[in-house]
Amino acid sequence: MKNKIFIIGLPRTGTTSICHSFLELGYKTAHTAYTQQSIHSAEVIADTPVFNEYKLLDKHFDNCRFINLERELTKWLPSIRQLLTRMHTNLMREDGGFNTHLKRCYLDTFGRFNLSDIESDEYLTQCYNRHQNQVSEYFRGREHQLLSLDVADEQSPKLLQSFLQTEQTITFKPLNIAGKVTAWNDIKHPNKVASTRNGKIDKSLGYNHKIL
Repeated sequence: MKNKIFIIGLPRTGTTSICHSFLELGYKTAHTAYTQQSIHSAEVIADTPVFNEYKLLDKHFDNCRFINLERELTKWLPSIRQLLTRMHTNLMREDGGFNTHLKRCYLDTFGRFNLSDIESDEYLTQCYNRHQNQVSEYFRGREHQLLSLDVADEQSPKLLQSFLQTEQTITFKPLNIAGKVTAWNDIKHPNKVASTRNGKIDKSLGYNHKIL
């Protein structure tokens, strides 16, 4: 198995597009991972829980690498606002809603926000900048372990080629545009790793515990 690659860009920065590219490159890929099986079997993992818990994963898995996605704020702000608005009720409810791993990651990253908070560009920009600054600080002196890119930039395929040390052609197919968030569900590919076990999650994902 290849050394793991964790895609730690925030939601709505192109995680689905880059995951699709990794499928085509021959990597076992999970877009979100909520079981120990998916965490351990996937070679590439994006979105929750990795954008929030990359430090724990770095300590757990030897020789892993990371890709941090960036996006122009003028495009990211309306997109993340739309997503968080849709998610608000199920994130905040105490009697169910989203699974515990997704809730933990979103609330750690975006705070226990209300709808007026996410109407504020300043609030969301602070969330974005905090993530980018934390990533930069964590990998200071270890820049070889991290690639930062914007999938909309025409140079990004070449940057990823160099990072992976491959001559395979890389393209980023635009997915989940116009507010859609379900493109990954529609992708059928032999390298796609299921995020859950028939819809069920594991209470512990394992990487924050000592390996036995």
